[in-house]
Amino acid sequence: MDPDAVAKAFVEHYYTTFDTNRSNLGNLYQDASMLTFEGQKVQGAANIVAKLTGLPFQQCQHAISTVDCQPSGAGGVLVFVSGNLQLVGEQHALKFSQMFHLMPTPQGSFYVLNDIFRLNYA
Repeated sequence: MDPDAVAKAFVEHYYTTFDTNRSNLGNLYQDASMLTFEGQKVQGAANIVAKLTGLPFQQCQHAISTVDCQPSGAGGVLVFVSGNLQLVGEQHALKFSQMFHLMPTPQGSFYVLNDIFRLNYA
């Protein structure tokens, strides 16, 4: 397993899906998965999708600046992302950071065990 290749493919898939149809992100999470979004903790795939689809904007565009990754225990991959989030109708993009802990599935793919998202205010 090449952690860099896993991270690159995951980040591309995640943000493309987020920007086009957030409700399709559910298959990336499992019941044990946890999202911390701006300090609010949500557990389980259905609850995470409900949180993401309930955000107060319909459309957005992520522009990724950096992707850093490390292998973690049990075949997992830690992925740290930073970039800009452009909301429709807003003049200025918001800066964000997001961390994912990807874990392998028996089928040979990965799911998100942990997901932490923060806006970066200057």
